[in-house]
Amino acid sequence: MKVLALDTSNQAMSVAVMVDGQLMAEELLNRKKTHSEQLLPTISRLLQANALAPSDLDRVAVADGPGSYTGIRIAVTTAKTLAATLNLELVGVSSLAVLAANVTRTRNLIVPLMDARRQNVFAGGYQWDRGQLVNVLVDRHLALSQLLDQLRLLNQPVTFVGADVPQFRATIEEALGSAAHFVDAIDALPHASRLAQLGGHAAPVSPITFVPRYLRLTEAETNWLKTHHAERHAPYVEKV
Repeated sequence: MKVLALDTSNQAMSVAVMVDGQLMAEELLNRKKTHSEQLLPTISRLLQANALAPSDLDRVAVADGPGSYTGIRIAVTTAKTLAATLNLELVGVSSLAVLAANVTRTRNLIVPLMDARRQNVFAGGYQWDRGQLVNVLVDRHLALSQLLDQLRLLNQPVTFVGADVPQFRATIEEALGSAAHFVDAIDALPHASRLAQLGGHAAPVSPITFVPRYLRLTEAETNWLKTHHAERHAPYVEKV
């Protein structure tokens, strides 16, 4: 199976090509606000380097959130377009799962974490079970303090991963002490090769009905709801 994997859910953009489980090419660009300019040229470059045309692909795997609203939409829109026009399989994978997959050879609870502003985070809990990454704490948008309270009650070692973790490290260590563990900087970034691996086992979805998983309302939706009563009005955004 020939898989193209795309992740633009945060500052770092990563693209990979995997053929029959073997990584053929991967590129990671950790630069802000260039995903819309860099994604398509990167896809073209990696495919050409492996003598592949887009039509040679079997599947597109995309990180479908949470993360940056704009960032998520760039990769998701590209993946949906490729899948629909070339009749490729499409799979969505949690952006948090992609980060968690960087942490291998551990029995710790793995907590990928992203800054969601105002002391809130996107986070989930993952563990390896017989070679498979299992989501044991559902991906959520919640206050950092609430997350740490819940992890403290579990009373087990926790490995945090994500580019935003350093800004919360002092608070995490204060709450969890020696139970808190952290990864190296290179493993804190999303790698599309991990996405391709996870996406190889996921069930395909329809590119027509597939939508990102934002896990929270946009600011525009929140402001709209403040001035409208949900029981008397249609949703601000209709999923189509």
